[in-house]
Amino acid sequence: MRNRSLRRLLVSALLLAALPLAAQKESPPPAGTPKDFRVPPRKTITLPNGMRVSFVRYGTVPKVAVSLDLATGGIDEAATEVQLAGLTAQMLLEGTTTRTASQISRQAAEMGGSLQAGAGDDDVTVGGEVLSEYGEAFVALLADVVLRPRFAETDVARLRTNMLRDNSIAQSQPGQITRVKFRQMLFGDHPYGRVWAPESLLAGYSAERVAAFWARNAGARRAHLYISGVFDEARLERAVRAAFNGWKPGAAPTVKPPAPVAHRQLELVDRPDAVQSSLRVGLPVADPTSPDWIRLTVTDALVGGSFGSRITSNIREDKGYTYSPFSFVGNWPRTGLWVQVADVTTNVTGASLKEIFYEVDRLRKEAPPAAELTGIKNNLAGVFTLQNSSRYGLIGQLQFVDQHGLGDAYVSSYVKNVLAVTPEEVRRTAERYLDPARMTITVVGDKKTVEPQLEPYRAGVP
Repeated sequence: MRNRSLRRLLVSALLLAALPLAAQKESPPPAGTPKDFRVPPRKTITLPNGMRVSFVRYGTVPKVAVSLDLATGGIDEAATEVQLAGLTAQMLLEGTTTRTASQISRQAAEMGGSLQAGAGDDDVTVGGEVLSEYGEAFVALLADVVLRPRFAETDVARLRTNMLRDNSIAQSQPGQITRVKFRQMLFGDHPYGRVWAPESLLAGYSAERVAAFWARNAGARRAHLYISGVFDEARLERAVRAAFNGWKPGAAPTVKPPAPVAHRQLELVDRPDAVQSSLRVGLPVADPTSPDWIRLTVTDALVGGSFGSRITSNIREDKGYTYSPFSFVGNWPRTGLWVQVADVTTNVTGASLKEIFYEVDRLRKEAPPAAELTGIKNNLAGVFTLQNSSRYGLIGQLQFVDQHGLGDAYVSSYVKNVLAVTPEEVRRTAERYLDPARMTITVVGDKKTVEPQLEPYRAGVP
């Protein structure tokens, strides 16, 4: 112990002695211009029942990713079915009419991978990665899970209990409370505005209701199977046709875009004596089908969506109000939202909002310097390339493109289009979309301390 302590002291002394030399070091050379991302060509076929299948070769490692994307989820839940899609997705892995849950898990593991399932607002996904030699067998396993689920009452009861526990934990976290309240304020009674099922509702979910939800919403017309990696295309296509040709077409996907609130509203949820306030600020913006989408993502990255963004530099680096603020452009079919998130010290809640709006207003009035924008664009281009540098990453990008009807050219031209955005286009995009007077503000914090700080932001609230 003494020797290790002595070594640490010596290292510290050497580092301190080197500080003057470090200050004289030259800056690293500027990064090169990012290259266009080239999407491997994909082949897409449509089965007689309407199910689409996309094959895209990727990499050299002998593995294959297989993911079924089903166009259902929260969007198809009634007000009395909140979280039913999520429960149904979990139930898919609990056994089929031919396999138990342990057999599903073990067989996937023997193929060198695993099978996962989950549900979101607009999709249910089932899939995984396995060694290429087991691609056909994995397709058959996935088909069994999707086409012949068991939906046993004992499994529903167990998973329902787990969901109740998870909901209880989430509802104790201020960030989750803020997120849910923010969505309720923006989306109202639309399915996107309903996140957690109350205990009384969840307790009534049965195997019969799960089976009914799946029968009503799972069909070949809503399904798109993605296969990426190293594989024998002819053999996999035969396996897919054999496994899924008998699936009934079912209903067409639900089209139900929301009408999110686009005027100033503010709500404070009391969390007595909280040392931090959890903030969400945002408003509806263009969705991915808009010609402004790429410009909007660049604008977001500059104002709050990257570590080098203006809001982060302001309230984190300069003022120390928060540790990890961030913004993002959320998207659903035909819907987009710009959202700024931050957990800030209670006594600077109002000051944090002031600085957030200051940075938004500044960008709406003044085009950013070219050098600042170039750094942001290069970062976006690099992140995009990394996101697509795996089998599942590429599938995720293709799912995004297909969900919004963008075409594969969107991916191939993304880097080029990002790099083409100009400072004046960023300013105009901020001016057009990021209007503070139309933003929703949600705060979870100590009411007695925070409420007076929010008074200046109630102007314009109906």
